[in-house]
Amino acid sequence: DSHGRALWALGAIIGRASDPGRQSLAGDLFHAALPAVTAFTSPRAWAYALLGIDEYLKAFQGDSGAEARRQELAERLLGLFERTSRPDWPWFEDSVTYCNGRLPQALIVSGDRMHRTDMLEAGVRSLDWLISVQSSADRQFAAIGSGGFYERGASPARFDQPPLVASPMVSACLDAYRVHGDGRWLVHARWAFNWFLGENHLQHWLFDPATGGCRDGLHIDRPNQNQGAEATLSFLLALHELRTIP
Repeated sequence: DSHGRALWALGAIIGRASDPGRQSLAGDLFHAALPAVTAFTSPRAWAYALLGIDEYLKAFQGDSGAEARRQELAERLLGLFERTSRPDWPWFEDSVTYCNGRLPQALIVSGDRMHRTDMLEAGVRSLDWLISVQSSADRQFAAIGSGGFYERGASPARFDQPPLVASPMVSACLDAYRVHGDGRWLVHARWAFNWFLGENHLQHWLFDPATGGCRDGLHIDRPNQNQGAEATLSFLLALHELRTIP
């Protein structure tokens, strides 16, 4: 995961930064890190790498090496979905764990760039299902909990709910909106983001305006009072992405 996240960060610098020095250094690191992804077996690592490759190709469209890696990883992710999914379980694995939104997001983004409707459809189908299994009885976002996750045939764990599940949902829905232009995805993105702002089972803000930090999650009876880097970055990334939409 950490390697895939690093590729994503480097790709974003290459694709978005205006400083040539930063772009050059990020490019050297990106190309040094890219070959290792072919040995990865984690679908989340594939997804992070795909998001990074997409960012990179915004600046260097036509790079045949990067495009080949994208095709290979996207085919792997799609193949995993096709082998594992069933009508009542349209998912990539036999469990739903953490950072789940990144898997459909990677297929949606890659399928759009590669003009692959099968990838797009699989990404949208899995994202729609993920929304349905993370909706509480009162229609609030309820992140899959890290206290057991969600195994096929069981019930989703509702606690402890981490920001690392909510933030990718915002990103995935926003990318679905960018690709399809359907306003319902924007509604879903805001729905997941509002979990940070008290639209949860405790009616408690996870974002702390006094510190600028974000609490580490929700227990059944209280918020986690820690405000770690992972939680805070999850909130800030989701906030930044929402603010890019007019």
